[in-house]
Amino acid sequence: MNTEGILVKERIDETTKMCEREQPVYEQISNFSIVLYIFGYFTCPDLLSVDDVDNVEAGAILKEHFEEIKKEDIPSDYNITSSPDRYLLVFGDPLFPTHFAATTDMRSIRPFFSKLPFFGSGYDNLKELKMEFSGIDGITPDDIHWYKWKRPTELKQKYAKIYTIRNDGDYEVMEYKYAN
Repeated sequence: MNTEGILVKERIDETTKMCEREQPVYEQISNFSIVLYIFGYFTCPDLLSVDDVDNVEAGAILKEHFEEIKKEDIPSDYNITSSPDRYLLVFGDPLFPTHFAATTDMRSIRPFFSKLPFFGSGYDNLKELKMEFSGIDGITPDDIHWYKWKRPTELKQKYAKIYTIRNDGDYEVMEYKYAN
């Protein structure tokens, strides 16, 4: 698990715990904001600091920061905590989406994480999500889209310092740049 993967896991855990509270503020946070928050899209300290995103803004974010892909483009062993990539399942018209769900683990029986209108945040499978949104705003099985986040460069690059000790007691510092 990489550093970003740990942060994603912590944000998912935070979101799940917030769901258990009777918190009117949490209820006002959209499913779009929840998924974007766990991806690390927002630069805020916690879930309650997230700016709320409506379906119009969600469509604009999709257009600017995500690229549409085919479901087959998601690796079969994908796990959000170990991969630098972020995949999004979108219900409805991409210009005015109805729902976002984060792809978390393609090997799981419930590989998607999102906030449902009545049940709070949690994990679901594709069949459950289709049943939840089928018929709402005219959504059909053809209104499911897959996206990949075009991450900003500053999030992709991490630096590590590796210290090696020579036999004579001097330190040598080497910096390696790697993509996260």
